[in-house]
Amino acid sequence: MTKRIDCKYKISRRLGVSLWGNSKDPFNKRGYAPGQHGVAKRKKTSDYGTQLREKQKLRGYYGNITERQFRNIYHEAARRKGDTGENLIGLLESRLDTVIYRMAVVPTPFAARQFVSHGHVRVNGRKVNIASYQVKEGDVIEVKEKSKQLAIVLEMIQNPERSVPDYIEFDTTELKAKYIRIPKLAEVPFPVVMQPNFVIEYYSR
Repeated sequence: MTKRIDCKYKISRRLGVSLWGNSKDPFNKRGYAPGQHGVAKRKKTSDYGTQLREKQKLRGYYGNITERQFRNIYHEAARRKGDTGENLIGLLESRLDTVIYRMAVVPTPFAARQFVSHGHVRVNGRKVNIASYQVKEGDVIEVKEKSKQLAIVLEMIQNPERSVPDYIEFDTTELKAKYIRIPKLAEVPFPVVMQPNFVIEYYSR
């Protein structure tokens, strides 16, 4: 288990939001930053501070991916035609670990990354163990037959915590999904308000 996974709920407390909307999130009981000075009143942030915070929210939400990975995703979003903010969200939502999380077969983006890296997923019939793999429209993503009996999967299927968004067609019996389309920001079921335009401003400085 990496330090990033082990400390995931500190991300919520540091940013001042319940980032994944999880009822178990300690932020719901301790809505302040971790550490001895966390209870102190939050100071008004500058424009730069707001931009940085929004970047940290997106990075944290998608499993606290590294700054290098996130910056590369931004550069790819900026390179593509269209709105850079929408492109950024589209690229993040097209990551294989994100699609697995959206299928609601695992409880968190961190668990989704681990699930993929441990070889439990197939894309178009082939095993893919790279969490950052970019899923394309029309791709079929499925949980391997043996992996369907894992306790974490059975628990999620029997007690679903989230609904599958419309841009993913999911068969709950076969645990197989089809990635229908790249979503727009308004379609993504974020539990908190995400503002990718601030992220673009941060990297455009």
